[in-house]
Amino acid sequence: MRMAQKLTLDDARVMMAAAEAKAVEIGVDMDIAITDDNGSLLMFHRMDGGRITSIDVAISKAFTAAAARKSTRDYGVAGAAGGPAFGIHTSNQGRFMIVPGGLPVFVNDEIVAGIGCSSGSPDQDEVVAQAGLDALLASLAS
Repeated sequence: MRMAQKLTLDDARVMMAAAEAKAVEIGVDMDIAITDDNGSLLMFHRMDGGRITSIDVAISKAFTAAAARKSTRDYGVAGAAGGPAFGIHTSNQGRFMIVPGGLPVFVNDEIVAGIGCSSGSPDQDEVVAQAGLDALLASLAS
């Protein structure tokens, strides 16, 4: 039997606080989602100005990153017309995201979570997600 590491609610809070702080820093209210290792939603926050239309997008970015164990940016390249994964965005009832802003979270080479952000540009979404991921890794290292 294999023992798996699991993201705790306190871990998710660390990620959420850092992601929200980065969103405030760059001046973009975000929808921020954090899932466990299998893509099930653990925590969600829509900042006051976060787009209502981005709720599902943020959740789906986190789902994709965790379940596929790859960033949504990477899948955007592979899923483009002519790419090896073209059409993948239609899988999982359309939940599979291929735009930046979803990152898998690995601890000791093991997937523990996904974080997805939406409401800014794709690059802004990814910067905010990266802040959450970095904060978790820093908290585990201390």
